[in-house]
Amino acid sequence: MSDYDGGELDPGYTGDEQPDTYGGDGGTDYGQYETGQQHESLDQLHQTSGSEADASNQFAVYEQDHAAAESTSFDQGHHVEYTNPSGAHYEESDFTSYDHSEAETDHVFAAEGSESSHQAEFSTLDALREQLDSAFTSITGGSTDDGPAGSGNAGLGVASN
Repeated sequence: MSDYDGGELDPGYTGDEQPDTYGGDGGTDYGQYETGQQHESLDQLHQTSGSEADASNQFAVYEQDHAAAESTSFDQGHHVEYTNPSGAHYEESDFTSYDHSEAETDHVFAAEGSESSHQAEFSTLDALREQLDSAFTSITGGSTDDGPAGSGNAGLGVASN
């Protein structure tokens, strides 16, 4: 058997902690070395588009006229003519004149008003790109209470330098 005493493992060991294999009070702390990288990227594309259209018509003109005229004329006359001293002459006239006229007119006018239209379109495009790269390294040294020559620290070996 060697001079090295491996000690005894604790029967309540659950794996969450490092067992003390040197026996004694557990004055040894092992070093840790951890390294890692993290890469993240985000690509986002947002597109919006739309359109609008409107039209307007106005039909608003209507006109109507009516006109009427009437005229009546009634004339009566009596004419007498007389000539005497020796060549007697006599003349008599009776007359009646009647005249009637009428006129009527109708007028209708309809017209269309204004007409307009409008159309608009739009489109937007937003692009976002973000990238994150990081790296880390963490080293924790080890120590023990039983170091060489009572120094209180265990030195790193030649292979570690």
